[in-house]
Amino acid sequence: MSKTLILTAILVIVFFLAEAIGLGYLLHPQKWVILGFFAASAFLFSRIMELGFRENRKNFIQFYLTTVVLRLLLSIIFIGVELYRGLKQQELFVGNFFVLYLFYTIFEIWNLNSNLRRNSEK
Repeated sequence: MSKTLILTAILVIVFFLAEAIGLGYLLHPQKWVILGFFAASAFLFSRIMELGFRENRKNFIQFYLTTVVLRLLLSIIFIGVELYRGLKQQELFVGNFFVLYLFYTIFEIWNLNSNLRRNSEK
């Protein structure tokens, strides 16, 4: 979980730097809401994964796939609600959301792979 917090802190710094160097037009005004959504979902799903890994390692794959499907469904609901509220610059919002979704997913897979590799060596 601490690695996810570090990732989120790095993204906060990147957001501030993007605005400082004049690239703020590439970020939607709701970027903090999007980042908050991903930080909260990463925290929730990492706890679920830890529970699945600790309780029964045989069910780890089912726990992981469940979290992937839940994250996808929550993301679709989040985007739908935000677009329904009449958001301006909808394409930029969806683009920023998609980039962060891929970023967090790749980071999660990388982190999971390193944890599983370390645990298989024992």
